[in-house]
Amino acid sequence: MADIQAPRKSNTSILNSLAFRGIAYQVLLAAGVILIGWYLYINVNANLERQGIATGFDFLTEDAGFDIGESVIPFDSSQSYGRVLVAGILNTLHVAIVGIFLATIVGVLMGIARVSRNWLISKLASAYVEACRNVPVVLHVIFWASIIRNLPSPRQAITPMEGIFITNRGIIYPIPEAHGIYPWLAVALVIGIIGAVILGRRAQKRREETGQYIPTFWPGLGLILGLPAIVWLAAGAPLEWDVPALRGFNYQGGSSLTPEFVALLIGITVYTGAFIAEIVRAGIQSVQHGQVEAARSLGLRPGLVMRLVILPQALRVIVPPTTSQYLSLTKNSSLGVLIGYPDLVNVGNTTLNQTGQAVEAIAIMMLVYLLISLTISIFMNVYNRVVAIKER
Repeated sequence: MADIQAPRKSNTSILNSLAFRGIAYQVLLAAGVILIGWYLYINVNANLERQGIATGFDFLTEDAGFDIGESVIPFDSSQSYGRVLVAGILNTLHVAIVGIFLATIVGVLMGIARVSRNWLISKLASAYVEACRNVPVVLHVIFWASIIRNLPSPRQAITPMEGIFITNRGIIYPIPEAHGIYPWLAVALVIGIIGAVILGRRAQKRREETGQYIPTFWPGLGLILGLPAIVWLAAGAPLEWDVPALRGFNYQGGSSLTPEFVALLIGITVYTGAFIAEIVRAGIQSVQHGQVEAARSLGLRPGLVMRLVILPQALRVIVPPTTSQYLSLTKNSSLGVLIGYPDLVNVGNTTLNQTGQAVEAIAIMMLVYLLISLTISIFMNVYNRVVAIKER
């Protein structure tokens, strides 16, 4: 019996294939984007050469010739443009990380308050959310900068606690003097946090297997605070404070938060916290009311109902849009340029104006913000998978 050969596909049938056409369109689109980018690159280079403007990143090794008001790393005007850009990046990360932490706390608390049965708490939280969400973030930043700049001078400083001074030059506060035991305290703190996480995981597994509730808050807090306390006491409890004191026209000693940092931090925190509060409220209200009633019928206290029943289910609604708010907060930190905070955009603009390397300076700023945003997105996606409720 003769072998039956499968019919060969004609060229016409391949061209009509949806898969082939999809790949072909993507290849053509990618080629078009590359060609447009190459054309723009050649055109920009030709224009820069015609105007006698140098290109490249050699300027990063040249002396900057200007100082900045604050920096996480030591910096002075004799150092390079590359180092001042690194200082700007670290300042951006500093305000963004602290802002994300504080905005999360504010947003969660206000979101829970929004659904509170207490009429006054609910209305106050609603007023905060509506007032702050509907005012542009740039006005938030400028508003707080204006308030801080109108605070009393150092000689008439506000002193909420002994050793802490609030003035128009920032917030000055005491800090512990350096000691060799402090790195070990940090190690003990990390070990305590890891121990608290392991304890919580085991208690959760035990609860899922047996239904028995094991309290972990106080034991976990004991691990986090107790281990560093034991190390500190074993070293003789060394603690000497560097307390700021008024000398001349300003305070000397201790540490301080600059007015620009405080204004920018409060502005973006208050603004982003209002959006996170609405996200938390929506997540909480997305949980079916029957599950809340079932938890209450089991005798669970309101705090346990929120922590064990509502929030674990609400997180799948809360986390994705909260990620977008974290990205917005990080990008909104660039508004520090309006009030003189030396973030990446501020020092990048100064570098651009002094060197004329506009394309390179802007490319560096864009790349840095892109990398920060991608890092936040990756971290939050991993966290979303970790806290996701596993279907049985």
